[in-house]
Amino acid sequence: MAAGKTKFTNTGIGKALVVALPFVVLASIWEVASWNVPKFLVPPVADIFWRTLEIIIDFSLLRDVLATAGRIMAGLVGAFVVGGLLAVAMQKSAIADRFLGPVLNFFQGIPALSWVVFAIIWFKHIEARILFIMVVTALPAFAFQILGALRAMSKDLFEMVLSFRPSRMKMFRVMILPSILPEILTSWRVNIGNASRVVVVAELVGATGGVGYRLLEQQQKFDMAGAMAWTLQLVIFVLVTQQIINLIETWAFKYRAQSERSL
Repeated sequence: MAAGKTKFTNTGIGKALVVALPFVVLASIWEVASWNVPKFLVPPVADIFWRTLEIIIDFSLLRDVLATAGRIMAGLVGAFVVGGLLAVAMQKSAIADRFLGPVLNFFQGIPALSWVVFAIIWFKHIEARILFIMVVTALPAFAFQILGALRAMSKDLFEMVLSFRPSRMKMFRVMILPSILPEILTSWRVNIGNASRVVVVAELVGATGGVGYRLLEQQQKFDMAGAMAWTLQLVIFVLVTQQIINLIETWAFKYRAQSERSL
């Protein structure tokens, strides 16, 4: 019997049902709550669904979602590049490690709302403010995660590969990248969720477009269905992005056994 269940869950339909089940349960709980609570507080699932669909099919509304997605990706790419450079410097130099480590820890302790206040004071343009906030909030996590991956590389394997005298590019492609890529992909999974929360806070202060701006608009209208619909746009973006990361991971590590990739 157990074997039959395992075979079903490994099929395409079974996997889809397993993925959808938690969302069905959450939607059911919300729907039941909407029967006993005023609709302006807990709107029915159908109302939220149609408002969500309206945003997706209306380009004038979807443009705000795309703007927010672009801000998230721009900030994460900037944080990843700078964080990677800092991690390499910390790996190669003990002096850089002793100096940059405490600085990154200090930055990590600063709340996102404080960075928003700093950005408003320091920068005139909205996009510069949001980019700054996205980079500085994601930078420490990227730096520490990449540094951890670099330090976790096998020194014996590294020295063995060096004995073949590979070029720097080949050394990076054959040895370093496969060793640190799992940690890099994990850091992207973690930071994409954090960034989606930070960008809303950043857009609430002065932005003239984006999901955060639209959420503020719904709050002023006391429109809970609209607020949920705009929130779901970010949730969908995060889920799609994480699925893309999963596909990259599957492709990059297709040489591994299936049991090893699933660890």
